[in-house]
Amino acid sequence: MQLDQNRHTGAGRAHLLALGTIIVWGTTFIASTVALRTLSPSELLLMRLVIALIALLLASRQRLTLTDRRHEWYLIGAALSGVVLYFLFENIALTYTSSANCSVIVSTAPFFVAMATRLFVRDEKLPKSFFPGFAIAIVGVGLVSFAGHSLRLNPLGDALSLLAAVAWAFYSVFIRKLDGHGYNTLLLTRRIFAYALVFMIPVVLVTGFTVTPADVLAPGTLFSVLFLGIVASALCFVTWNTAVRVLGAIKTSAYIYLIPAVTIVFAWLLLRDPIHPLAIVGAGLTLVGLMMSQRRG
Repeated sequence: MQLDQNRHTGAGRAHLLALGTIIVWGTTFIASTVALRTLSPSELLLMRLVIALIALLLASRQRLTLTDRRHEWYLIGAALSGVVLYFLFENIALTYTSSANCSVIVSTAPFFVAMATRLFVRDEKLPKSFFPGFAIAIVGVGLVSFAGHSLRLNPLGDALSLLAAVAWAFYSVFIRKLDGHGYNTLLLTRRIFAYALVFMIPVVLVTGFTVTPADVLAPGTLFSVLFLGIVASALCFVTWNTAVRVLGAIKTSAYIYLIPAVTIVFAWLLLRDPIHPLAIVGAGLTLVGLMMSQRRG
């Protein structure tokens, strides 16, 4: 009975970690929009990674020792899929398609996470309520994203958004592959960011890095970059990976449905953007879909 209570307490904390992470990630669109006024997508991602690595190094000087050589490849795969490709696909997509299109398509990530996890991990049960919950949540996400806006398709931008969702699914698989081996989540996250930084070097050599002190010190840019690096990257990747370890990739990824709703709330609070009544209905449907996806049977 005590063991069941401890498991329940651990799961409750993991749900809070996942929810807290999504609340922060829901605000990153605003921070990224501010930073991208003076920085390119690759410049922003490189600076994010450097700041995150410094923060994680300051948090712990302990070294990560792997028990299996294959685990190094899982870390490399996680860095390439969940950090480099995900953020590059998403940021580049925003230059071709609307943020509404991008948010809806990227919010399909839980579906791809479920499929990839069942295919490559096979130790997580997929609840029967997952697919009805997914359908309801996506309708809600669509109402949140398109309320007051017209639907405009852009094949390239929308395809890149879809690739971002698929990339996140592979990241979730690699993280689950590392579960159960007693690794410290912070140290794993730090190694992932280190590999991501290595991958970003050739990208920046091709795209260029022309950041000046004036660019970084522009109004709002410095705060946005520090927030994205320290909080949204260093802290939130650790909390997200911890939630995945406890809840599994499928249950944790369902919280991604909430990102568009969180974004519009903070846009209202910080930027005074109006909230359309349909967006409120959509947020409610998103919550219903999320709760259905979390049901056990």
